[in-house]
Amino acid sequence: MKKLRTFALLFIFSLSCKPTAESQTINGQPEQRPQPIPATVSAARRTPVVIVAHNVLPSVVNIQAESTITRRVVDPFFDPFGMFGGQNQTFQSQSLGSGFVWSSDGIIVTNNHVVEGASKITVIFNSGSQVSAKLIGVDPDSDVAVLRVNAKNLVPAPIGTSSDLMIGETVVAVGNPFGLSGTVTTGVVSALGRSVPSKEEGRTFTDFIQTDASINPGNSGGPLLNIEGKVIGINTMIYANAQGIGFAIPVDRARKVIQDLLHYGQVQTAWIGAVTSTLTPEEAKRLGLQTSKGALVERIFPGSPAAQGGLRSGDIITSVGDKAVDSREAFSTYTATIAAGQLTQLNVVRNGAVTRVSVRPTKPPSNLGLTILEQVCGLRAGDHGRNVVITDVVRGSRADRIGVTPGDVIVGISGNEVTSTAEVADQLSKSTERSSIVLDIAHGGAIYALTFPMGM
Repeated sequence: MKKLRTFALLFIFSLSCKPTAESQTINGQPEQRPQPIPATVSAARRTPVVIVAHNVLPSVVNIQAESTITRRVVDPFFDPFGMFGGQNQTFQSQSLGSGFVWSSDGIIVTNNHVVEGASKITVIFNSGSQVSAKLIGVDPDSDVAVLRVNAKNLVPAPIGTSSDLMIGETVVAVGNPFGLSGTVTTGVVSALGRSVPSKEEGRTFTDFIQTDASINPGNSGGPLLNIEGKVIGINTMIYANAQGIGFAIPVDRARKVIQDLLHYGQVQTAWIGAVTSTLTPEEAKRLGLQTSKGALVERIFPGSPAAQGGLRSGDIITSVGDKAVDSREAFSTYTATIAAGQLTQLNVVRNGAVTRVSVRPTKPPSNLGLTILEQVCGLRAGDHGRNVVITDVVRGSRADRIGVTPGDVIVGISGNEVTSTAEVADQLSKSTERSSIVLDIAHGGAIYALTFPMGM
């Protein structure tokens, strides 16, 4: 499936583009021996940051990802415009990122965008040892990738929790910025629960940790640690043209993704069947509500776990278990860490009174995408060759009011080209956490980008 043209927020530090060459690796067990702090170093110099860096550096790795690119090259003197076809030449694109040892049996964690499209992945340990890595699984939605190297008894980085982070507490970022291996930077937690739009993925990443610890191209995939030396996040992105603004995936969220990738090869998504929006103080005042923060339930899919548990449109979700909910993104983040079948308690405000609702998320139904197409957009569609043709428009629906008619063609969804109802279903089933859906519809010789709010 091809992406419609977008601009990327995430990016990999590309070191070079050169003809294919075989890289050397060192077979056998990688060395992770930390060098002892010299006895001449006084206690005053053995600060907490020094101890964190000393202990974690052997577990932090560089990720070298290689991909093969075929380009058509023309003679600039005799055929500058390529009229005679030119020749195909194969090049090897090489990029660097960071990662860290997750478990002693050879599991390495990094970002998805570091290894995306790679034909060969090499893990380089702090000692200089190099080993080939196998890609176990990726989750583009959380930008997490899991690798495995043929090594045992590795020293993993200590894994902490991101549930009790405090704004202003000291953090340490370790990685490979600009190819400078083993680089340590420090800063503080600048903010929590940040939502960062990614135009490349066509979605919003939620619940990121914001830090002012220097994060540069090449840091992606490396650990963010607290002052106790425990991993509390995975460095993943920076704001282009900004200084002191970096983001990391909270380790609590990454943990479930990593466990799912190891056990199932893909993330096991749990579905509740509720569409929410962020309740702002202004919206609460407009609606005459006493509660000013939470996730406002705007739609309940019939037969969903939310419907079976008694959740209703108009309810305000204020917590998931013992975690306070103050926005749609927070609700989405907390439910993303719930396993299918796990009974979950929601505190909701309904008609001014606080009540508790129990839901048991399930795996998304196989027909969820086409259900969204019909219930949210008011459209039914079928395959006609490589075209997705609208066969019916629900009377009174938003699509009907806009002027969509049978025979129109759905050519894209939220920036992704679609050529079959299967692709439509796949794209829409991934849209349950979005506030709206954008359909590119061919009508009367033109293509229109039409927005359909997920709420009622």
